[in-house]
Amino acid sequence: MSAESLKYLMIGLITLGFLFDKFTSWLNVRQKVPQVPATLQNFLDQEKLQEAKSYQKTNYYFGLISGSFSLVITLGMLIWGGFGLLDQWVSQWVDPMILQSLLFFGLLFIGSDLLSIPFDYYHTFKIEEEFGFNKTTRKTFFGDKVKGYLVGILIGGGLLALLLWLIQELGEGFWLYFWGVAAVFMVLINMFYTSWILPLFNKLTPLEEGELKSKIMEYASSVGFSLENVFVMDGSKRSTKANAFFSGFGKKKKVVLFDTLVEQHKPEELVAVLAHEIGHFKKKHIIQSLVISILQLGVMLLLLSLFVNNPEISQAMGGDRWAVHLNLIGFALLFSPISTVLGIFMNLLSRKNEFEAERFAKETYDGKPLASALKTLSVKTLTQINPHPLHVFVNYSHPPLMERLGKLEN
Repeated sequence: MSAESLKYLMIGLITLGFLFDKFTSWLNVRQKVPQVPATLQNFLDQEKLQEAKSYQKTNYYFGLISGSFSLVITLGMLIWGGFGLLDQWVSQWVDPMILQSLLFFGLLFIGSDLLSIPFDYYHTFKIEEEFGFNKTTRKTFFGDKVKGYLVGILIGGGLLALLLWLIQELGEGFWLYFWGVAAVFMVLINMFYTSWILPLFNKLTPLEEGELKSKIMEYASSVGFSLENVFVMDGSKRSTKANAFFSGFGKKKKVVLFDTLVEQHKPEELVAVLAHEIGHFKKKHIIQSLVISILQLGVMLLLLSLFVNNPEISQAMGGDRWAVHLNLIGFALLFSPISTVLGIFMNLLSRKNEFEAERFAKETYDGKPLASALKTLSVKTLTQINPHPLHVFVNYSHPPLMERLGKLEN
């Protein structure tokens, strides 16, 4: 395929991907506000549902504007050869290809992030503030940006440098070696994320002794789950929204509860939430997702090895020579439809796993407090209770609220 054909193919794929995403969101936002279901009548009223619809519409129109801006920038870079011009500029400043590529991606990353800051700022301090969610200070907001840059440079830059070196030294055979390194890295991050990276952004405090911890430890013991590390995270420093998650393996496994979750729920509900998280561990969902992610990465790297030395891709990106960084960007654009399909598959699997984890919690603890916790969470986060089926199919990693309640309460 000629460079010109590849360029138009990229333009078409980006545009179609954007239109498909906004179409499913548009179908979702058009859903009429339903009557309050009987099972939620003690938790919300019609006014709260109207507020949830307003929040949904506001985020939809905001996403349409910010997404359109990003689309126009990307298409402009493709149509007028912006990526190629940037490649020509960096090649004048440094000579080794690896340094050129690192500088190229560094400038793209910083430029992209600087363009996104006004949108992120508006969403945090206008939209989230208006609906009562935001607790982030401006110091925290910009501090997170700086920390994100540092983590991105150290981890992302290090992995990128290794990838570039392997491509330079091994050619098309690079993929197998980098796959092995990336797989080890993914396992280490899963094990040590809460110890190495999360503390840079949030404070983790061991759950204090008391009724809640006693109930949690008693339940964990009853299902044969060795649990030593239960932490409370200061999620309230950024948002009123609540969550809980599980990470790690063996002695490194940790359960993390947002402080907002602890504040908003009764001990029985929190134990039920924990039972759900333990269900993921017992059903081996965490390992399953990790293995699938590693396999997906291997397939992507294998496909990349078939394109990485193609000079037409660099020319399609506006380059006047072959450059590995231009080919990496071009491949990412060409790979986007496959990435969308893989994302849909992973969401489908994730929804199945959520149902299994909730069944585990229902069978080993009690479905009623978990249902109650889901209702409280959904009301406080203005969750849509009647999402469009296509939007759910494409985007939802968790089943819709009413489906989850139907299985827990029946």
